[in-house]
Amino acid sequence: MNQSVLLTDFIDEYKPKIEQQLASQVKKDVSNDQLAESMSYSLMAGGKRLRPLMSIATLKTLNHDMTEDDLKAISALELLHTYSLIHDDLPAMDNDDLRRGKKTNHVIYGAGLATLAGDGLLTLSFQWLTDNHLDDHKKAQLTYYLSKLAGPSGMVAGQSMDILNENKQLSLDEIKKLHEGKTGALIRYAMISGGILADADQGVIDKLNQFGADYGLAFQIYDDILDVTSSSEELGKPVHQDDVKNTYTNHLGLDKAYSYLEETINHSRQILDELKEENDVDIELLSSFLDYFKIEK
Repeated sequence: MNQSVLLTDFIDEYKPKIEQQLASQVKKDVSNDQLAESMSYSLMAGGKRLRPLMSIATLKTLNHDMTEDDLKAISALELLHTYSLIHDDLPAMDNDDLRRGKKTNHVIYGAGLATLAGDGLLTLSFQWLTDNHLDDHKKAQLTYYLSKLAGPSGMVAGQSMDILNENKQLSLDEIKKLHEGKTGALIRYAMISGGILADADQGVIDKLNQFGADYGLAFQIYDDILDVTSSSEELGKPVHQDDVKNTYTNHLGLDKAYSYLEETINHSRQILDELKEENDVDIELLSSFLDYFKIEK
């Protein structure tokens, strides 16, 4: 099967399952109606659901049939990702008024309730990791990895490095470290969590972690390229706002950023080839996620 068709069919089957989980369960778990409305506004604003889809794709690659408890734990990542977007958009952070083609949460609900909506999504994500019938070892591993990769040594560390160096020029290694936290950490978690839920051994989880790191790097390089080459209408968020930020396009220039993206994608394919060779698994679905990066210089 053509990889793009494979990915499209996969998304068509599993994205609605994630959407249903998010839409129905948040209403049950939030006691204040206005808070639930603010949380749901951003959560259901039309995201790609890339991270939970990558977790599910990992389960399928490792021949693990997804249960309802798996889906709930996997969907917790989308709660946490959405919290990070709400807080990123706040006046004290990036002060953006457009996200996914819609007004940002604080524009609609005010900065106070938007902050609390983010707090609610963050804490609810850990409830979903544990409020299920998964075995206790899996719950503990998922909670450990999500708290570590989303927290002050992961995503939050990258966000901190970003705002503290907004008017400073970082080296390429420093920019990579920044985005390993800010963007890459949650994508790494998506892959690792899939391995945990599928009862994979540590060698497999290490390979999944490496692929997630490569994918996160490619994702950020590509996002930086799109900020330069696309319009707000195409992306659904403000563009050309990264002139003072430490981006790959600012540091390398557009042509070299494209080359770095290609190099990163090629390395990620190599990791998948090793995963296939060492474990006799079908990597076509995971490989199809690399089709997200359209390289058109």
